[in-house]
Amino acid sequence: MSKPTPAYKPRIADMVLARKLQSKGAVLIDGPKWCGKTTTAKQLATSMLNLGDSMAFESAQIALQVNPTALLSGTTPRLIDEWQTMPKLWDMVRSEVDRRQLFGQFILTGSSVPPDQSQMRHSGTGRIGRLSMRTMSLWESGESTGTVSLTALFDGEHLEPQPNALSLQQIAFLICRGGWPQTTMLRNELALDAARDYFEAIHRADIHRVDSTRRSSERTHLLLRSYARNQGSAVSLQHLCNDLKANDNLSITYETVSDYLNALRRLFVVDDMAAWNPNLRSKAAIQTSPTRYFVDPSIAATALAMGPNELINDLNTMGLLFETMAVRDLRVYADALMGSVSHFRNASGLECDAVLRRANGDYALVEIKLGGPALIDKGAETLCRLASKIDTDKMRKPAFMMVLTAVGDYSYRRPDDGVWVVPIGCLKP
Repeated sequence: MSKPTPAYKPRIADMVLARKLQSKGAVLIDGPKWCGKTTTAKQLATSMLNLGDSMAFESAQIALQVNPTALLSGTTPRLIDEWQTMPKLWDMVRSEVDRRQLFGQFILTGSSVPPDQSQMRHSGTGRIGRLSMRTMSLWESGESTGTVSLTALFDGEHLEPQPNALSLQQIAFLICRGGWPQTTMLRNELALDAARDYFEAIHRADIHRVDSTRRSSERTHLLLRSYARNQGSAVSLQHLCNDLKANDNLSITYETVSDYLNALRRLFVVDDMAAWNPNLRSKAAIQTSPTRYFVDPSIAATALAMGPNELINDLNTMGLLFETMAVRDLRVYADALMGSVSHFRNASGLECDAVLRRANGDYALVEIKLGGPALIDKGAETLCRLASKIDTDKMRKPAFMMVLTAVGDYSYRRPDDGVWVVPIGCLKP
């Protein structure tokens, strides 16, 4: 195993990748550009084919025609970076895994879905595991103390109140900085500049490279702004289309918006959350529309042209973008728990921001609030109301309920209803 680079900050994905390589011949790591996929893969890889390098890519194209097996030769695990630029490698890897009958042979990384999937004849099921990487959580980047463990909460352990060191101003900065690994190593305005550069790359360059379709940078920017305004909501595609029409002098169709949004999904820029469908005593219909989120809160902040000071002066918007950051962290932590995160909403207006589920069937209900007694009380009331409607004859009751806050002096458990109140700066898996 190669040694970690000096500046490398350990990731939860390190553990997940190592685990998957023990049971799969190959592992695909996908996720947005610049989230650290290649660097993470390099911590375990012992040889590499870098298709992101133009000279290496040209050489690989020649080898694909003359001696294709050479592309897969090398000590294992062998990293194939930006594999989607040469889709034929997918089936080659799958076939080689079958031939070798060994685990941990290849790591594939990609920052977009291949534009031409017709060259991929097999899904890779059973041979190629998948790992979706996101940007860094606050615990990974070092801002969270990690004194409150989700695992401990699931296991019902007694936890003493833990102090929180993050202020509202620091949270505003962390929203705008995002969890891009390189920005976590920069300070102040330099970190914000780097996050803004990523946003510029999305609508000026990446949107054109995802496939052969030429798209408008201006319209991509407008769609990103519309998406940012609707973070944490379940608005329809038609709503986004109408929002764009109000800000676009040219005509724009539902089909165009759908195409642009699909391109952003293929770049792993948007990261919508699926709905949870529990057994409830209530007869109100459960809403199944996904909740809209970016993969990182800095995208939304930049799309809205808001820095830390602007967020502090607009706490309503800050609350929406904090939710995006909190959901990102919960999703990263869920990977460590072999779990998932979804949302709940029904026709009577009852909502829950996040439902954290483990593979063993345990689940927790989470409301996300900036903080303050009134908002915490409101969040706890929502959680208790939802818990009271769960049919515990057909499914188990929540392992715990939590109001996840941006600020607060301490983490603690409310004595009256048992709801945990945890500042995000205390949380870890």
